[in-house]
Amino acid sequence: MQTASNAKRTRLLSILRQSPIVAVITIDHADDGVPLARALVAGGVTALELTLRTPAGLAAAAAILQEVPEAVVGIGTILTPDDVAKVDRSGAHFAVSPGITTALLDAAAQSGLPFMPGIQSASELMEATGRGFDIVKLFPAAALGEAAIQGLGGPFPEVSFCPTGGIGEDNVMEWLSLPNVVAVGGSWMASRHDIRARNWPAITERARRVTDKMRAGQQG
Repeated sequence: MQTASNAKRTRLLSILRQSPIVAVITIDHADDGVPLARALVAGGVTALELTLRTPAGLAAAAAILQEVPEAVVGIGTILTPDDVAKVDRSGAHFAVSPGITTALLDAAAQSGLPFMPGIQSASELMEATGRGFDIVKLFPAAALGEAAIQGLGGPFPEVSFCPTGGIGEDNVMEWLSLPNVVAVGGSWMASRHDIRARNWPAITERARRVTDKMRAGQQG
């Protein structure tokens, strides 16, 4: 059985601690990737998760990696070992899945990518931690509720969570305040509507508001 390396875990933890807000991005046109990344970085959000929900995701990530060095580029919606291999070759900084399979976890453990598997249950978390993945995405977070993370923290005190799915500007700080939450992911900062309209100022403003809230909370 393949297990994740400590070096990859350390890199992933460093990424999430430096940018505890992860912008989850679904993009339709690869050309929008660079101006979108610049808009988010200008607002203080540097960790970006480009999903593979559209064919443009990987191409947009490649352009951002080349032209926006301030951005930390991840790829999300990793579903298969083939996805792991594609993303590993892309040069992305990290990868994220919405769920787990044995084949997916084994492929991620063999790759050079820092990988964050998605889980919903204690059984899935046991499978992930058994492969060495103790930084996980809770998805869909809003449907499961904060009580899920609080409950899982009892038997799994070593696990750090990145809740994603249904989190927005109005409740992001509630999630970040949980002691076993290292970061949160969300798409509200860069909606597909605003991306299609190329409304970069609105995206920058949302990113700035949430980073201001986060910094104020850390100071408090």
